[in-house]
Amino acid sequence: MYRTALSAAAALLALGAAADARTIYVSNEKGNSISILDGQSLELVEEVKVGERPRGIALSPDGRFLYICASDDDTVQIMDTATLEIVGTLPSGPDPEVLVLSPDGKRMYAANEDDNMVTVIDVEGRTVLEEIPVGVEPEGVAISPDGKTIVNTSETTNMAHFIDAASHEIIANVLVDQRPRAATFTADGAEVWVSSEIGGTVAVIDAAAATLFDIDDSTPEIDAIDIGFSGKGHVSPDGKFLLVQGIDTTSDAAHVIGKLTVVDVSDHSFQTVDLLDISPDSFEFTPDGAKLYVATATSFDNATQAGNIKNDVLLSFDTSVLPSLGAPIEIPVGTSSHEHRSLAIQEHDGVAAHAWVPNPDDGTVSVVDVETDTVVDTLDVGGEPSSIAVLVLE
Repeated sequence: MYRTALSAAAALLALGAAADARTIYVSNEKGNSISILDGQSLELVEEVKVGERPRGIALSPDGRFLYICASDDDTVQIMDTATLEIVGTLPSGPDPEVLVLSPDGKRMYAANEDDNMVTVIDVEGRTVLEEIPVGVEPEGVAISPDGKTIVNTSETTNMAHFIDAASHEIIANVLVDQRPRAATFTADGAEVWVSSEIGGTVAVIDAAAATLFDIDDSTPEIDAIDIGFSGKGHVSPDGKFLLVQGIDTTSDAAHVIGKLTVVDVSDHSFQTVDLLDISPDSFEFTPDGAKLYVATATSFDNATQAGNIKNDVLLSFDTSVLPSLGAPIEIPVGTSSHEHRSLAIQEHDGVAAHAWVPNPDDGTVSVVDVETDTVVDTLDVGGEPSSIAVLVLE
């Protein structure tokens, strides 16, 4: 069933932490608006006009405010979620795309790729506290669970920069493998895992000492877990495993081979599942850790590979027996010929209820029932949404 709900393209994904999900926020990149949906009825509640090209969005920890990256306005707008009015802006630097908030919501961190800085923003005072010089092309930003340490990865310098959140001083620079894209803290904050896309490795860093762990089977060039292909990383809800996605486009001229690697945090051993004709992108666990959903996308120069790619499915994995991963269930959704496709898990009463998946080529969003792994609704959003920003609020 198709139902008109939204009106335009959308941007990056972020998910609020409220236990009972009822309201969903969608940033419409082409429509310059935020659409508000009822998470149960799937009806459009309201559409609010915002700045130019809204992309990444994030909720404050208490859910009172929605922060919106108005990329073409070079600012972050603040929406009051009670009144749905824009009540202010935050200085973000040029072309803001992704927001990272401290656990208490008082600080916001942005990696500014154009000027090789990490910008620290005082959310309440709406001022820039510090611009911290880092390496060339800063990309990923991670915050320790206690909020005391910031880690930024620089893609060209190949470093993980450790920043003291109180003084804003760089306390260590750790050399990692080529093109580090993302940093992830373990649940206890003891380790930082940095995935390097070109190097195909995951570096394991002692967070307190800011030094690399000795990996027995690593290459002499870099002390890291050599998994072969490395992209985004995500820690399982129980904190025991790191899942890393990647893609092999060189082994077979006619087919891409998606990679999903499960790394055991305790001993750094890993297992990799090959996914023929799959380009895995965003992925999310259900809160209980029993399932993992992986959104598929595609963007290749090789026309034959692009023609064979399965870009119209959502993958559902049984993750109740990690580190083992069986064959996924392929859930038919709409098509994405874009490089990135986002994904969000919506909860009802603390239990996963729906997975939301944008279908850029079709101009729709698929709503998947988590219990049955079936599409229960398809919302017509119009345009060509390359990704969708879905947040939930109690």
